[in-house]
Amino acid sequence: ALEPLSVGLAIGVASALTGYLSHPSFYCSYVECCPSAGKRLNATALKVQLNTKLFGQHLAKDVVLKAVMGFSSNPSPKKPLTLSLHGWAGTGKNFLSQILAEHVHPAGLRSKFVHLFLATLHFPHHDKVKTYKEQLQNWIRGNVSACPYSVFIFDEMDKMHPGLIDAIKPFLDYYEQVDGVSYRNAIFIFLSNAGGDLINKVALDFWTSGKRREEIQLKDLEPVLSVGVFNNKNSGLWHSSLIERNLIDYFVPFLPLEHKHVKMCIRAEMTARGYAVDENVVQAVANEMTFFPKEQKIYSDKGCKTVQAKLDIHEDV
Repeated sequence: ALEPLSVGLAIGVASALTGYLSHPSFYCSYVECCPSAGKRLNATALKVQLNTKLFGQHLAKDVVLKAVMGFSSNPSPKKPLTLSLHGWAGTGKNFLSQILAEHVHPAGLRSKFVHLFLATLHFPHHDKVKTYKEQLQNWIRGNVSACPYSVFIFDEMDKMHPGLIDAIKPFLDYYEQVDGVSYRNAIFIFLSNAGGDLINKVALDFWTSGKRREEIQLKDLEPVLSVGVFNNKNSGLWHSSLIERNLIDYFVPFLPLEHKHVKMCIRAEMTARGYAVDENVVQAVANEMTFFPKEQKIYSDKGCKTVQAKLDIHEDV
């Protein structure tokens, strides 16, 4: 027969061990957990990463950094943070959204609390918009219930069926709760090529008038963008209630990239591959890119999107 003292000691040890193993600090070191309330982003680390990895986008870096840090430091935001990133392909929209996601959830796009939607993959059929709306609402409701600090990224917004994104309007609005769930700590990010032509025109006008691109301010572009995408049937935000109700906090413009920015991308890619940076290779890859306008050839028409593929050709060098 077991002695009562031995049984009591065993139970005590087992209880203590169970308590230790189930303690959040231990458990969350092995399993990804939703961030606790009051946890703030590291502004310095985010700023350093944006400055060293995102090239030619002074406006986007400044706007997003201030918006995210202000949102993160607010103990009781009135609505979720909603950002709409606009610009041609290869200018850094996806890159910035990934960096931001990693600072909210270290696993980034691999995190179970970061959700990426691709319009052509997740919502391909126009005749199923009603079904997609219901699925989208259920998905967001379920995930925010599991983690209030969820991040939702909608890529290819310019390929989104008109009216579909309005399904999430209640979650972006100034409601304390919707059906018992608060969405105020979530982050929603829209990525779109729509508005890229408008941004490029403003950038070219500045260049033509002899002004530096760094002189372009948000006020020069945000009003043009919001009106432009609202009236663009191929923007995903055509006549959207999200714009009518002013639920998008910032329309973030991504400027077209110049030769020097493309070269920065090439150097960064070479470094990431463990290569020594060879300026001859950098120039050779840059020479294979195409630029516009046709006469001046100032801006890369694909941004840095094809840098990796073009650098592959020069790997033997």
